[in-house]
Amino acid sequence: MPRSIGPAHIAREENGTAVGVWGGYTLQTAFQPIFSFREGRLLVTAYEGLLRPFRDGQPVAPGSFFSGVPDIDRLHVETLARTLHILNAGVSLNEKASLFVNFDPSHFIDAASAKSALRDVQAVLKEANIAAERTVCEITEQETGSDETLVGFVRALKDYGHRVAVDDYGADSSDLNRIEALGPDIVKFDGAWTSRLLSSAPGVSLLADMVGVFSRKGIRTVFEGIENGEQLELAEHCGVSMVQGFALARPQLAPGAFEEFETARENARREILSDAAVRLTRTETADDGPPTKAAPRGRTFGRRGV
Repeated sequence: MPRSIGPAHIAREENGTAVGVWGGYTLQTAFQPIFSFREGRLLVTAYEGLLRPFRDGQPVAPGSFFSGVPDIDRLHVETLARTLHILNAGVSLNEKASLFVNFDPSHFIDAASAKSALRDVQAVLKEANIAAERTVCEITEQETGSDETLVGFVRALKDYGHRVAVDDYGADSSDLNRIEALGPDIVKFDGAWTSRLLSSAPGVSLLADMVGVFSRKGIRTVFEGIENGEQLELAEHCGVSMVQGFALARPQLAPGAFEEFETARENARREILSDAAVRLTRTETADDGPPTKAAPRGRTFGRRGV
C-alpha cells in the first residue's frame, strides 16, 4: 500500500496479506473458524480475526502485547487490528464466509468517536471488497464510554447491513442489560464461563435454558472455548447455534490453507464417533448378569449424518 493509522503502519506482503507495524512489533492476522450445527454436521460458516504480534521475528503472547499498549494508543492499535483483519479476509477467506471483528465500546465516548469508527470500517470493507452483510461486529465486554453513543453506533452498523454480536456474554459488562439495550443478532458466550457451566449437569441445563431464551428472541448463539469432544457434544445438546475452540481448529496465520480447517473438523467428528462407539460396546459387554435398566443416553454429536 502502504497506509498509516495514527502511529501505526500497514504494508502489503508479496503473498498479498497486510502486515502492521507498531512500536517495534510486527502484527499479523490469524483467523479462527466458527462452526455451525447443520443437520448433524459441523460446517465452517465464519472466521474471527485475531491479532498475532511478533518482535524480532519471534511470536509474543497477545496478552503480553496488549497489556503493554499505553492507554493513549489503544484506539490506534484496535483500529489497526481491525483493518488488518478485513484486508486479509479479502485475500484469504471464502467469499461466502462471515468475518467477526471486534469493537471495544470503551472508545465510544461521544458521537464523533462512533462516527469515525463507522467511517473507517466502511472504507476498509470497500477496499477489501467485502460486503457489509458478511461482517459481524462484536461489541467486546469492556464498559462503554457512553451508553447512548454505543446504542447509536450499533443502530448505525445495522443500518449499513452489518450483523452485531455481544462478545463474551457472562464476563464484565457483557450482561443482559447490554443485550437488551443493543438487540444483537448474535450472543457469544464467554469461553471460561461456558467451560465451567459445561462441567456440571445443572450448568448444562442453565446454558440450554439461556440458549432457548435467546433463540425465541431470534438471537443466534456461539459457545467459545470448546476444547474437547465432551464439551462439543454438550454444546450440541444445549442447542447452541455455533461453536468455536481448539477442539475444532486453532487460529491460523493468513494467508493460510484454510481448507485444513475442514480436515480438522472431520477429524474431530470422527474421533467423537469413535469414542461413542467404544463407550457403547463397553456398555453392551460389561455385564453378563441379569439385564438392568440402562441409563438414558444423550444424543451424540455427529450421529445424525456425515
